[in-house]
Amino acid sequence: MRYILFVFLFAFAGEVYSQSALTLPDIFKNGVYSQNRFGPIRWMKDGQGYSSIEKSDRLSGDEIVRYDALSGERSILISADELVPSGQSDPLPIADYHWSEDNSKLLIFTNTRKVWRYHTRGDYWVLDLETRKLSQLGKEVPASTLMFAKFSPDGSRVGYVSQNNIFIETLASGEIKQITKDGGEDTINGTFDWVYEEELNCRDGFRWSPDGKNIAYWQSDTREVGTFYLINNIDSIYSQPIPMPYPKVGHTLSAVKIGVVSSEGGETNWFDIPGDPRNNYLARMDFIPNSNEVMIQQLNRRQNTNTVWTGDIQTMELSKILEEKDEAFLDVYDNIRWLDNEKYFTWTSERDGWLHLYKVSRDGQSTELITKGEFDVERISHIDPAVGYVYYIASPDNFTQRYLYRSSLNQTGEAERISPMELSGQNSYQISTDSKFAIHTFQNTTTPPIYSLVSLPDHQTIRVLEENQELASKYASLGLNPKEFIKVDIGEVVLDAWMIKPQDFDPGKKYPLLFFVYGEPAASTVQDAWMDGDLWHHYMAREGYVVISIDNRGTKTPRGRDWRKSIYGQIGILASYDQMNAAKQILKTYDFIDPERVGSWGWSGGGQMTLNLMFRFPEIYKAGLALAFVSDQRLYDATYQERYMGLLEENEEGYIEGSPITHAEGLQGELMIIHGTADDNVHYQSFEMLVDKLIKHNKQFSMMSYPMRAHGINERENTSLHLRETMKNFWRRSLPAGGR
Repeated sequence: MRYILFVFLFAFAGEVYSQSALTLPDIFKNGVYSQNRFGPIRWMKDGQGYSSIEKSDRLSGDEIVRYDALSGERSILISADELVPSGQSDPLPIADYHWSEDNSKLLIFTNTRKVWRYHTRGDYWVLDLETRKLSQLGKEVPASTLMFAKFSPDGSRVGYVSQNNIFIETLASGEIKQITKDGGEDTINGTFDWVYEEELNCRDGFRWSPDGKNIAYWQSDTREVGTFYLINNIDSIYSQPIPMPYPKVGHTLSAVKIGVVSSEGGETNWFDIPGDPRNNYLARMDFIPNSNEVMIQQLNRRQNTNTVWTGDIQTMELSKILEEKDEAFLDVYDNIRWLDNEKYFTWTSERDGWLHLYKVSRDGQSTELITKGEFDVERISHIDPAVGYVYYIASPDNFTQRYLYRSSLNQTGEAERISPMELSGQNSYQISTDSKFAIHTFQNTTTPPIYSLVSLPDHQTIRVLEENQELASKYASLGLNPKEFIKVDIGEVVLDAWMIKPQDFDPGKKYPLLFFVYGEPAASTVQDAWMDGDLWHHYMAREGYVVISIDNRGTKTPRGRDWRKSIYGQIGILASYDQMNAAKQILKTYDFIDPERVGSWGWSGGGQMTLNLMFRFPEIYKAGLALAFVSDQRLYDATYQERYMGLLEENEEGYIEGSPITHAEGLQGELMIIHGTADDNVHYQSFEMLVDKLIKHNKQFSMMSYPMRAHGINERENTSLHLRETMKNFWRRSLPAGGR
């Protein structure tokens, strides 16, 4: 269940600016505070330079440029003129691009369409840098239906998915071969159903073999999955049902299997993976380099056991090499890198209580810890066997920040910090193939993202690539109060939080308090980063509110396994009590907060949290605003909810107790609920069932429905601004602003 946050902030110390007005139209409609486009960056094969997309200074279009890492010399690899298709006048707009292995051809993704949350369908073109020929792929398939196009290892062909079937196109001749033919409404080849995309981060569902002779792919059979219908009532005279296979808690999953077919076409051979295909997940599959074997990760339905198989695509034999288990739940990571001529692979695990990287033998018989220490490896940035290091993001001392570290792949030793101490905030890196350079992104709550080229491992800045200076100046001119990071001790644990005070703050007055909550395992709200949502909170602070956000136990922060797994089986329960106890402590600590004007708001999981707080603890929370929420956890998708709550038959009491609809009778304060009727993630059904229950208990509340808007409630003209005006007006009514 992904949550929604929104835009950001601020002032630079020592500089004085005339204060500018902060308006909702500028934030949510006019794009006044947008960041400059940067990238996407692709390191070239030689590691000595990188490519990027830039606007042409002659045509109204994009071009692909290359920069030499050391000298900064810029050269145009592909001009906008070369991206003008025959018979057209304008260059192709580039949504994304990818190089062939030898950098001789470029694959361009354009004219994109959204499939659920992401733009993964559209048109693909190839430009050959030797012949300078621009060719569109898939001319024999319906326009704008191509997905996940990728070069064969030798760059001579491209594979892609169209209408749930896989196609292979030979670039020299333009010949197209359809290598699967059974794809359709109920059978998905080479991509995934909604829940695999949303909850397992699976989208691209096929792989070229290292020699290019075969394709391994996922096939999903959705025939026994329950169909949920979204209803479009606004685009025609008669309503239009939009069916989507969506497995709710306790109900049937898609049957998923993995097969291998020749890239020239023919019959598919299927791996006979043990277990019921409708009660297990095939969460990952990739070829082992320089081999005819794939590695498959199979999660059981409870998602507390990950069985790792190797499969021979010639004999179709399977070997189990590893089994990862956890008493609570497991996450799946994309950090596997093969080492020492494919004798070992890297593996991410929490088995010692912290999230670390291990080195495992190909047969799974030996395991060696690579990263060492009482800290979490938050993200792997780069694994370089040639240099002998893994570079990764961690933050042992401050869970709201992120820094680059490295550890040896071959020797034991302490983690070595690479990010300089003065870069206080969040750091991320896109590292070159030879580990000598990186595109470094630095940000914190008062600094919009700054992109620089740095050398490694000394972290010397070679040049600044984009510093968002215009955006920084605009924020500085607003004269906003900075976000203050605080600690909240609730006895069992100390929680991280932040606070924004009203613009003309007077400590002798009492102000209304708005809590911004999320609280579920998918994300964290308390981060020292340039975060979406902060401008909205600063706007409310200018209106006269104190705004606070708290990360309760179980949120996605690098505080160790026990922190994250503590929420298992009690979503909506433990977090509610953590938030309530933190609220009590905050009211005791800060005299300038008015205990009679305390409210909570949140989106998605945060909407669910707000409802739980309002219904369970009405003596504290006098008003609540819940958007796109789950009212009954049994209504949400099986993959997310069962991961964190266990199976319904094993924990039905927990599902019921953790669902706000169970406690709706406890509503006493002012409540407003908001939902989009086309929400494919958290269905409008959740909204309607809560409305029905509140009516049953004769509870008064406010509500707003946004027709044919999805989970982000941002589609169609003026939606974002209208939503924020609605939210502002609710708070003004329910919790009058200003100090008293």
